[in-house]
Amino acid sequence: MTADTIPPRPPIVVLCGSTRFWDALAEAALCETAAGRIVLAPCCDLKQPHPLWSNPASADRLKRLLDDLHLRKIDLADDVLIVNPGGYIGDSTRREIAYARSLGKPIRYTHPTPDHA
Repeated sequence: MTADTIPPRPPIVVLCGSTRFWDALAEAALCETAAGRIVLAPCCDLKQPHPLWSNPASADRLKRLLDDLHLRKIDLADDVLIVNPGGYIGDSTRREIAYARSLGKPIRYTHPTPDHA
């Protein structure tokens, strides 16, 4: 394959939303992938038990790391999809929306919200 025969990079989308809606995040990832997009998404559900975050100190450290990694995913993305069943947007997602806006990233929502956070 040569440079002139390599297809262009598909768009990259990052999913933002509460992990309390893990199934909705998975469904959004499936739909975005089927639409030909590269999907970046939360990969750890800290609400489910796991040895990596079984003690509070480890959980706090990991939460900070994951929050920072998610901002880096926003840096890499071409656009942002807010997964917000019922219009719910929590504090972490609001912070991510503000960050994406500061970078001029296009933002989409899976469900309408009165003020789009």
